Amino acid sequence: MIKNLLRAATAAALAILPVTMSPSAHAAEMLPLSVAVHQLDLADESREGYTRDKFRHWNAGQNPSDGCNTRNEVLIAEAVEPPTVGPGCKLSGGTWFSYYDATTVSGPSGIDIDHMVPLAESWDSGASAWTAQRREAYANDLTAPTSLVGVTARSNRSKSDQDPGTWMPPSVEVHCQYAAEWTGTKLRWNLTIDPQEQAELLNLAEQCPTTDVHFEPAP
Repeated sequence: MIKNLLRAATAAALAILPVTMSPSAHAAEMLPLSVAVHQLDLADESREGYTRDKFRHWNAGQNPSDGCNTRNEVLIAEAVEPPTVGPGCKLSGGTWFSYYDATTVSGPSGIDIDHMVPLAESWDSGASAWTAQRREAYANDLTAPTSLVGVTARSNRSKSDQDPGTWMPPSVEVHCQYAAEWTGTKLRWNLTIDPQEQAELLNLAEQCPTTDVHFEPAP
């Protein structure tokens, strides 16, 4: 669908162009899925000390003056048919395509904004050692088009905080895409993977031999 085509186009562009937004930005990278998975450090996970409020979201987004928080900015960017943007960035109308379950949704209230790698999973995988500012940047990552994704509330709540070792999208045909976006997000933020997660991603890599992972390391 349109959202997936936009994601693919963005990833392809990043694969050949250096990022010049700021001196601290890193060049984008592209790796075959199997190679990308092996780039991730293997480590046991710990959720000790985790609470969701340690990741401030949704913040004021990329333009604090427009009244649109991160959630609304993702909704506007990923809409198949654009919503009407009213005062205070109140959204109405519009349609979205949830690629997890191949479902078209009318109206913003039926869409959840999913963190590709859930907040709890990121904590388990290294974010527990980050500063509060870096966790906020992670939770509101609008720079990478695959970090935040609009999906049905049903699929988002089914996924919850699970990694690919225990949950994959209901639509089997997007498993290669999902594995690549998950792996790319972990590489972007230098997060680890656990043994079960690694085994499933490597299994998916065998099933997706032509799938590449596009990512830009986070500043």
